[in-house]
Amino acid sequence: MTLTTFRSILAGSLLMVALSSQAQVSAASSTTENQGTVDTLSVKPVYPQTATPPAVAEPTWLIDPNIVKPRLEALQREIPLTYNSTTHQFVEYFAFRKPSFTKTMLERKDMYFPLYEKYLKKYGLPDELKYLSLIESGLNPRAMSRVGAGGLWQFMPKTARIDFGLKIDDYVDERFDPEKATEAACRYMRQLYNIFGDWHLVLAAYNTGPGNVRRAIRRCNGGQTFWDIYNCLPKETRGYVPQYIGILYMMNHADSHDIVPENYELAIEHDTIQINSYLDLDKLATMANINLESIQKLNPHILTHILPNNTRNFSLKLPKSELAYFRSNRLMIMDSASKMPTNMLVPAGVELAGQQQSREDSVPIVVVNKPTEQLVEDDVEEVIKRKPKKITYKVHKGDNLFAIADKFNVEVYDLKVWNKLRKSGIQTGQTLVIFKESAVTSSEKYARSNVREKEDIRKGKIKFHTVEQGDTLWNISQRYGGISVEKLKKMNGIKGNVVKAGMKLRVS
Repeated sequence: MTLTTFRSILAGSLLMVALSSQAQVSAASSTTENQGTVDTLSVKPVYPQTATPPAVAEPTWLIDPNIVKPRLEALQREIPLTYNSTTHQFVEYFAFRKPSFTKTMLERKDMYFPLYEKYLKKYGLPDELKYLSLIESGLNPRAMSRVGAGGLWQFMPKTARIDFGLKIDDYVDERFDPEKATEAACRYMRQLYNIFGDWHLVLAAYNTGPGNVRRAIRRCNGGQTFWDIYNCLPKETRGYVPQYIGILYMMNHADSHDIVPENYELAIEHDTIQINSYLDLDKLATMANINLESIQKLNPHILTHILPNNTRNFSLKLPKSELAYFRSNRLMIMDSASKMPTNMLVPAGVELAGQQQSREDSVPIVVVNKPTEQLVEDDVEEVIKRKPKKITYKVHKGDNLFAIADKFNVEVYDLKVWNKLRKSGIQTGQTLVIFKESAVTSSEKYARSNVREKEDIRKGKIKFHTVEQGDTLWNISQRYGGISVEKLKKMNGIKGNVVKAGMKLRVS
C-alpha cells in the first residue's frame, strides 16, 4: 500500500458514525461503579425500545475484513471474539493509529504473562483473560486512574481492602503488587462469572461494576449478551469488549501488520527476604551495591523510601544477579539499614508493639516510587470516533525524529509507521505525515507514562532536593523558582508541614 493510499484510506475510515448515537437511551444514566458490589436493591426497571447491536457506516477498511474475521475465529477459545464493524475499528486503531501501544505491549508482556497464566490456571479461568490487563493499565504496575483505581488490574481502594484483603496504607499499596493484585483479579473475575455466566458481561462488569451491568440488562428488556445491552451500558463501557478483542487480535498478529518489538522487558530474577522492622531502602541499596531502581521495579507496591517500624512479615524482593555482596555481608547491611534515625524515634507515650504512630507524631511521607496518576481520561468510544488531525511537517536542518515526536507529542514509532520509515534517519526537506489525536485512551497513557518519567529524569526535567538541617517547605519552594508549598507537598505525598534532614523531595 502506498503512503498516498494509506493517507486517503485512513481519512475515510476514521469518519465513523458514533456507535451509540443512533440508539441512545433517554433514561437517566446511573453513576458508574468501578468494581463495586452486586446491586441487590429492588429497582423498578425502565423499558426503552429493545436495544440492537451497534451499527456503523460501512467504511473503506485499511485491513481487509476477510483477513481479520477468520483470524479471530481461529484465535477464539472460551471467550467469544465477535467480529463486526465495531471490533474491526479497534483492530485498525491498534494497527495504524496507535502501533506504538501494540509494540510496547509486545515488549512488556513477558514480564507479566507467566504470572497471569499461573493464577488464571489456578482459578480455572480462560487463559485469554491475560489480555485484559493491557487495556486496564497498559501493563504498568503503578498506573493510577483519576478516580483512584490502581495497579495492573485497576482496583479501587475499597474493593481491594474490603473484598480482597489487600493492604493499603501510607507505606505499602498491594494493588501495585503484581502477584497479589493478579490473584485478587482472578478471584474477582471468577465471582463475576458466577453471577453472569457470560464472559463478555464479565468483562463489562469488571469495567463498570456488576450493578451497572444488571441495570443495563433491565433497561434493554432483559438482553442476555453484551451486544444486546450495548446501548444501555455506560458510554465508557461500550468500547471495552471491542477494545479487548482488538488488542487480543493485534497481540497475535502484529507482525503481519509490520509491528515488531524492539526492546523486550523481561522479568527480573529475584530472591526474597523477610522484613520485620524499620528498613531504609536507600541505605540498603547503597550498602549492598544493589541498584535502587531494580528494588523499586521488583517492589512497585512500596510507596516510600522506607518501611515503618511496625512492618511484619513483609516479603522484599531483591535482584538475584546483584546479591553476591549482600549474601556475604547480610548481617552488617541489615543492621545498618534497619537502624531508625534518631529524628524518627517514636516519642515517649506512643506504643510500639505493632502499632502505627499517630498522624501528628509520624514522620512525613516522601514518595519516591509514586504511582503514575493520570489527570484526564477519555472514554475509549469517544477516542475511536474522533478523527485524528493530519499534519504535514517539512524536516529542517538539524531535526531528528525524536525532537519532532516530542514537538508534536507523538511516539517516534508511530512516526516511523505513518511514514513507512524502516530506520530513524531523515533528510532535510523531507515531508513527514503526522496524525495528531485529539485524545488518547487511559491505557495508552499508562503504557507510556513510566517511560516518559524515566526520560524526564535522564534529561534533568525532574529534579530532587535532599533536605538539609534548617530547611522548611517554604524555603525549599523559593529555592526552586517559587513552586508553591502545596504543589511541593502534593508531588511528594507529604501530609503535614514538617520535613526532616536527609529526606529526598521531588522539586520539579
